[in-house]
Amino acid sequence: MRRVCLTLPTNRACTPTIAAVAEEAAHGARESGAEVHLLILDSSAPADLAAHRAAVAALPPAPGVVVHHLDEAEQRVFLRAATAASGAPDRLMELLLPDGVSYGACTNRAFLVAEALGCSSVHRRDSDSRYQLLDGKPVFPIHHELAALGRPASEVAGAVTRARLDPALADRPVALVGASFIGEPSVDVDGIRALDPEAYQEIVGLSVPAGTPEIWRRHLVDEAFRGGGTEPFTADHTTLTLVPPNRVDMCNVALGREVYAHVPLPPATDTIGTDYFLLHLVRHARLPGVLHNRHIVNYYTGERRSDEGFLAYQLRFAKYLLATGRLDEVYAGLAAAGDELLDPAGPVRPGTVAALARASAGADPADGAARLDVLDRRYRSLGGRYAAAADVFAGRRDRLLAEAGADMADFALLTDAWGSLTAHAKGTAVNHLPRPRTAPAVTP
Repeated sequence: MRRVCLTLPTNRACTPTIAAVAEEAAHGARESGAEVHLLILDSSAPADLAAHRAAVAALPPAPGVVVHHLDEAEQRVFLRAATAASGAPDRLMELLLPDGVSYGACTNRAFLVAEALGCSSVHRRDSDSRYQLLDGKPVFPIHHELAALGRPASEVAGAVTRARLDPALADRPVALVGASFIGEPSVDVDGIRALDPEAYQEIVGLSVPAGTPEIWRRHLVDEAFRGGGTEPFTADHTTLTLVPPNRVDMCNVALGREVYAHVPLPPATDTIGTDYFLLHLVRHARLPGVLHNRHIVNYYTGERRSDEGFLAYQLRFAKYLLATGRLDEVYAGLAAAGDELLDPAGPVRPGTVAALARASAGADPADGAARLDVLDRRYRSLGGRYAAAADVFAGRRDRLLAEAGADMADFALLTDAWGSLTAHAKGTAVNHLPRPRTAPAVTP
């Protein structure tokens, strides 16, 4: 029986999301006949963790659904077993379960547990995920994910709304299925647009690769952080294509193991955006994907709007803009490699990725310094909380520049060890998982 992992990493209260994602898991198992492992990786504070445990205990058993709820102590046991078996350096534990927030690290942990469970794909949601409704029923992305992932593109072509894929890629499996979010744009940057559209163009423009023609630059800036717009779901629309990374959000994505079993995500802490790396890798390796329109409903917690939350996310945004300069070099190298990113058996070659990341780690920090100069000038012109953020950036300037290079070096180190780590996780770590809650399996 096909086995898949629907994962929900969280570090905050999200009991409604747990119930909603469990419903999606049940839907996926019922509709496809797959065994769906709902994996909740919980880094929440004790009170929220206790509420989550109660929410998980209250979930009704669903045929074909297995629930795993791992707190950080349980995740640490799992990771130590996997890293020890693989002979990985001690540094990897810090990269897999860091003290700070890491969007890449939490997803990497999900990849490793999925390998331990024998899953063929990982389907990622976020703690603030909400589903759209059609005729009063939730619109679940897993519907398209399970229908397409792992199948040759030639088989999927007849089941989508349209196919925009080179016929030469017809025999390659669909490695990515994704959509975005609908609703409110990012609270972390939309305030900049409201205060000063030109400042927004210059700041967000730092996320666009150097050398992009101005007409395209402005278009990419206008699309950035906007998600799938505001038009609600009324009917399915799917496209078989090489999926553009900017059309997918990490709260609404599924990847096949032919990608994540060989290359991890950058484990940078307190940095948004770096967890999108595999979307770029899939596109540059010319692996087919399906883009759909079952967008997640965007939702922001009150913490994101508070002074403390604002400052935390502005720092993560600044670190993202520093990382972007280095990642653009890696993406250019991936684009140049193209089909050479795949070995004859099909999986992605991790050596090429590690070499590009290592080269980027040693890049001249002058580009990062220039980016911080732009942020300092523009944030101070915006005043208020933005000027306060500029003070923080200035006080951490040397540290931020050093971390940008160190983060890429860490990514190269993790990529070098990843193949052995996933192989040993698959063979040994499952014995360390707590007893799952399950219901009788679905017969396909």
